Parts: sequence; structure tokens; C-alpha cells
Amino acid sequence: MTTYKLNNLNLSKFEEQAAIPKYNRSNIKTGIVHVGIGGFHRAHEAFYTDQLLHDETVTDWGICGVALLDFDIKIYNTLKEQNGLYTLVVKELDGSLSKRIIGSIVECLYAPENPSAVIEKMASPEVKIITLTITEGGYNYNEATGEFDFDNPLIQHDLENPKAPKTIFGYLTQALKLRKENGLKGLTVQSCDNIQGNGDMTKKMLLSYIEKAEPELVPWMEANVSFPNAMVDRITPATSQADILNLIETTGIDDAWPVVCEPFKQWIIEDDFISGRPAWEKVGVQFVEDVVPFEKMKLQLLNAGHSVLGILGALMGYDTIDEAANNNDVNRFLRDYMRQEVAPILSDLNGVDLEAYEASLLERFGNIYIKDQIDRICSESSAKFPIFVLPTVNAQLKQEGHFEHAAFVVAAWAIYSLGVDETGKALLVKDAMKSTLKEKAIASKNNPVAFLEIEAIFGALKDSQSFVDSYVTAYHNITKYGVEKCILNINGNILNHI
Repeated sequence: MTTYKLNNLNLSKFEEQAAIPKYNRSNIKTGIVHVGIGGFHRAHEAFYTDQLLHDETVTDWGICGVALLDFDIKIYNTLKEQNGLYTLVVKELDGSLSKRIIGSIVECLYAPENPSAVIEKMASPEVKIITLTITEGGYNYNEATGEFDFDNPLIQHDLENPKAPKTIFGYLTQALKLRKENGLKGLTVQSCDNIQGNGDMTKKMLLSYIEKAEPELVPWMEANVSFPNAMVDRITPATSQADILNLIETTGIDDAWPVVCEPFKQWIIEDDFISGRPAWEKVGVQFVEDVVPFEKMKLQLLNAGHSVLGILGALMGYDTIDEAANNNDVNRFLRDYMRQEVAPILSDLNGVDLEAYEASLLERFGNIYIKDQIDRICSESSAKFPIFVLPTVNAQLKQEGHFEHAAFVVAAWAIYSLGVDETGKALLVKDAMKSTLKEKAIASKNNPVAFLEIEAIFGALKDSQSFVDSYVTAYHNITKYGVEKCILNINGNILNHI
């Protein structure tokens, strides 16, 4: 099969192999700046926007993708060479592949190369929305104090070098300052990350930074910038070399970095856009007055479920999430965790069938064609556990309820942090707090509670004797018997002995 490099020049050659943009991309103006042009953004917001540009006669909502960090150079170069185009490959439950070339990213910028260009783009009159996928750890939030972490060396750099920032807070601050100086209207900052109250979190963290960096900007920001909360959902595993080769071999599309994802997608947003927004509701986005109940459901069921499968699966020697999800005992453990510990603390979910939602999650996790890598799911667990798992623990402790499954997973995480699975194979632990996790994991061999002493993650959880007792029991049982034997017993009754 003849192959062609994916770019504007060759786009028409792929019309029979994939759905392609039918709109004139040269007429599309940038109305959105998106920071963090990784796989999830390209499977989610960029997909919805592409569909809108295709279905409706709109030209002012193209996306400028910003690669923020030094190691984002690869995705920047790829998209630049491909004129912002990439292939979205949907792995259906029956194993078939749906292919679509996405054209909504019409500009790309590499922040480390030209910080002023990014600031000026964010401050340009046609930009109405800045969206973010900067991962949970990108919000610079200290779990123990609940406040902005000014000790972060990158934040210190931004305070000292405001015109050449390295963090999203430095860029947003300078862009908003420039908008104010130019007499422009404000805009909306829209988080697309898996954080409960992600809009509220973004506002709180940015406000904290601005109060120190540019205090005179605070009143203008409060009056001219909105931060809607949102819930996002679409499983998007890392693209493998096999995915790239399969695309070339079956379609002739030479795409250096396609995106693969599941068919399911969801985006629920509070309708609070101060300078206008795309009509995303026409392509399946749901706008609501209060997104909190929905995001709480998703974070503590889907995202926590991923972490449960990831940590337990990693120790058991699995490589992908579907392998763990299709282990009957792991599957039952997760189902019981969702029903016994998470579901009882969820409320205000009018019209939502929780049991049906849980069943759909187990089906999605078990999709054998997605092959989501466990080391991707386990990466940055120090930022994920406080958001996905610990709110369930704290809510259950408050009402003297059940938290034994969660305690078991935390104990498994402590053992996982030693960096070796149960067969002796080295684990790829990717975490900003890796050294601290390893240090406390080693100390936990003699005193399991040492792991709970990481205050930035667990807060005061070590002071809860009931949780500590459950956690320590689980730690000793996993160490002695291994995960699989433990969960085989825990599925009958929570294990206090074997």
C-alpha cells in the first residue's frame, strides 16, 4: 500500500481510509488556547471541537495547542510537521477500528522556545477560552495544607522571571495582565483535568499566585475571568509503536503520533463562560448548573477504579488494565469497593443508575483492545490518590462506615512503591514524589505506618486508629500471602486473618 505523510497537502488522499475534515481549515480562527496537547486532549476536547467545526458553520473556535514543558518537544514537532493534523483511532468493543483525522488544532506553539509568543496568543482579542490538561500534579496543590506550594522551584523561577515563565501560573498571570493593559475583555479558563472542582481549584491556585506575583491584577481577574467546573471522561491509553504501524499498514496514513481511545466519551460542564463559548452541546457535551455530583461520581468510581486495578495489577505482574480487570477476583474486589465504599457516599445524581454506571465501567476497563498500560495508570499516584481514593476514605471515616477495600489498596501502594512486583520483576515507578515514596516504603517494612506519614498525600490519616488498623492488617497480609490470595479471601469477608 502506498503511504503518505499526514499533512494538509496529502489530506485528500486519505478520504477513503478515514473520516477527514470537510471544513476549510485555512478559514478557521483561533478562539481557544489549549495547554497540554497530549493524548487525552486530542481524544476529547479537540475531538468535540472538530465535530462542531464539521457539523456547524462556525469558523472562530479553532484551537492553538501549547506544549508547555521541555519534554513536550516531541509532540510539538510532530503536530507542527503534520500541520496540527493527527488520526484518532477508536478501538470499538468488537475489535474494529474507527479512524478519523482531526483538524481542530490549527496552530501549535512550544512555550520553552518562545514564552512571549504564548503569552501574546493567550492575550489576543480573538481568544475567548484557555483550556488545560496539565495533569493532577500540575496545579501545584499541597494536600496537607490545602494551599499553593510556593516552595516549588519552578514557581520561584516564575516569580523572579515573569516574562519567561515555566509554569501555567506564570503564563496565565502575564497573559491576563497583558489583556488588562490592552483594555481587552476577560476570558474563561477551563480545566479538563481529573480534579474534583477543577474550575474552583484552578481559580484558587491562580489567585494565590497572582496575589504574590501581580497583586494589582487581582480585582480585574475576579471581575473578568470565569472558571467553570467540568467532568471529563474518555479512556485514552498511550499510543504504541504497534498502533502507529497498524495505521500505516491498513490505511497508508503515515502519522507519527496518532491517538487511540475507547468509544465512550463524556464531558459535563458548568455553563459559565464569560466571553462566549462553542456550541459544544450540539455535539454531545452536557451543560449543567452544578457538575459536582457528576464529577465526584466519576473521580471516585472510574478514576479510583483505574488506580485500584493499576496498583493491584502491577503487584500481580500484569502489564495492562484489561488483564487485571478480567481477573475474576480483582474484578469482584473492584465491584465490591465501588458498591460498598464509594456508592454510599454519592448523592444528588438525579437520573443516574449507579449500578448500571458501575457495570459500564467494568466493561470499559475490560476492553481487551484498549491495552491501557498499567505503568501509565500508576504514574503520579501521589497526585491521584488524594483526589481519587482518599475522599472516599475520609467520607466513610466521618460516618463510621466501610473503608477496608481502600485501606487494602493503600497498603498495596506502599508495597508497590518499593519498586518490585510479587515475582521480583522491577516496576517502572513514575512519580514526582518517587524518592519520598521509596524512602517511606522501605521504612514501612519495619513499621507499615511510616508510609501514612507522608503528610502531603495523606494529611492526618495516620491519626485515624481504625484506618491504621485496617491498613496495617492488609499490609502484613499482602506481604505474607500476596495480593491474589488476599483478595480471594477479602471478597468473602474483609480479611483480618487468613
